[in-house]
Amino acid sequence: MRTDASRLTGKHPAHVFRPLSEMLSRWAADGIDTTPFHVGVENAKRRYAGYGLAKMLPLGRVLVGCESSRVGAFGGFHHPDQGYRHLQMVAVITMYGPMERRNPECPALALLDLLRAYAHDCLHYGSRRRYVEVAGVPVRTQYGINYRRTTGQPYSAVDQCGSHHTRNLGIVMEGACDKEARAITRQTAERFGVAEPSDPLGALAFRDVTGTLTEEDAGRAKRVLGSEEQTRYVAALGGYEKGVNRRYTHFLEEFAPGEESECHTRLLAAIISGDVTALGVWLDERHGPGTFMGLFRTPGYFDPGLTV
Repeated sequence: MRTDASRLTGKHPAHVFRPLSEMLSRWAADGIDTTPFHVGVENAKRRYAGYGLAKMLPLGRVLVGCESSRVGAFGGFHHPDQGYRHLQMVAVITMYGPMERRNPECPALALLDLLRAYAHDCLHYGSRRRYVEVAGVPVRTQYGINYRRTTGQPYSAVDQCGSHHTRNLGIVMEGACDKEARAITRQTAERFGVAEPSDPLGALAFRDVTGTLTEEDAGRAKRVLGSEEQTRYVAALGGYEKGVNRRYTHFLEEFAPGEESECHTRLLAAIISGDVTALGVWLDERHGPGTFMGLFRTPGYFDPGLTV
């Protein structure tokens, strides 16, 4: 499973996938300055080491798609059916922008998008995982600070449709990983003076990767005109911002007002170690005993015979 990633790339038969290391070398050979990506990765290494992450996701296990034979193909962080896959330990991502080409249309933005995706997936790669064997199949029972019984019963419930808040550990973890990845990308953009593109879609994508989307951008996204794939991309961007990043921001504001950064840091350290003890004590000191369990554990988590 881990030596053959065709099961993952096979979902995108029109795209050509290459290891990230090879893709960066090809771009550099074609005159694209890839320095911002490499500097951003070094920054991520330093930050992640502080959370307990000792090893980054190997570049050879990140597959980047481009040179698509599908007319109008459009890639980037919000391209469907991509991301980190824990059983294969492989990340599948796509080049931001029009994909019917070898090199990105807007190299600076594509490199930032690539950095955001890689920094994000490194945290998924480094999150504590625990597996048990059930009928000869590996079943993940722990991922970071999230848990699942072998019957499939999740520790926390899915958020209600349209909710601005979250009590779902999957959303909290995803939001924490993306907040960190976008902070790294934003710092890189500032360091290298990458300006926001003037076109509406490019501007939205830039604000997305740097974590600077505003409430007004949601309405602005609906007015972006483009191809069918570009329209779907913008819709996915808006849905992810609303369903993940906004909910995580509200979670921090709810339970760590004035200490959002400290709570975020403690969450990431717990995700990497898989140990919620210190995080639980920190929350208990502010909200009373059993806060973590009270916030997230579903009443029926230990009920017998439940499956999902």
